Amino acid sequence: MRIQSTVTDHASVAQSVIKIHERDLRGKTKTGWLESYHTFSFGGFNDPHRVRFRSLRVINDDYIAPGSGFGEHPHHDMEIITYVLSGMLEHKDSMGNGSLIKAGDIQKMSAGSGVTHSEFNPSTDETVHLYQIWVLPHEKGITPKYEQITPDRDAVRGSFHLVGDYGGGAEKISIHQDAQMYLAVLGDGQETEYSFDENRKGFLQVVRGRVYLNGALLKEGDGAEISGVDLIMIQSDAAESEMILFDLG
Repeated sequence: MRIQSTVTDHASVAQSVIKIHERDLRGKTKTGWLESYHTFSFGGFNDPHRVRFRSLRVINDDYIAPGSGFGEHPHHDMEIITYVLSGMLEHKDSMGNGSLIKAGDIQKMSAGSGVTHSEFNPSTDETVHLYQIWVLPHEKGITPKYEQITPDRDAVRGSFHLVGDYGGGAEKISIHQDAQMYLAVLGDGQETEYSFDENRKGFLQVVRGRVYLNGALLKEGDGAEISGVDLIMIQSDAAESEMILFDLG
């Protein structure tokens, strides 16, 4: 679905487009222990119109059954971001890291020159729900790195709060790319906005609830590519709506 507007400025024409990735049109992987929905082409889901957006390569909405997970497997030259919405995920990697990623935590692994890791749901009775996001790095062969943060839930309520960028920091993950990652949680009817600098683009992913994005309804699981738009206005249409926003060069 596209929402389009055209603005004439002297001899040039600029086009503003919001392209909605509807949740029901996502790819799907379902096994005995994994249910995964793919915004972009991934695994057996191959859609030439949904390969990537700017440096965003993967947005997977994953549900992992109790006592199950991904065994040890390799990655390289990718920024891998995991955001746990509910439950808990156990992580181990070839860098020697071993951690529990709890609901509300964000983990980032720079695969760089090469790393192996495993992801496992240690619970005996609770499914873990998470988003795994891959960002293409600005250069290949960087030294692998692991980071994990717990964003302040009060800070993300009511407006977009920066949780990741190129520089990183005590309360932000670092992303080896011209990309910024924000979280926001809005109550019923609550509104917020975000301004993009010139020539930048955005991707909004609704992870809970429903919102209106510049008048267009996005449901839980929907995403939106945002191009040529200076300002986005968002209003929650649920008791609680949560979004991830990427500001991309």
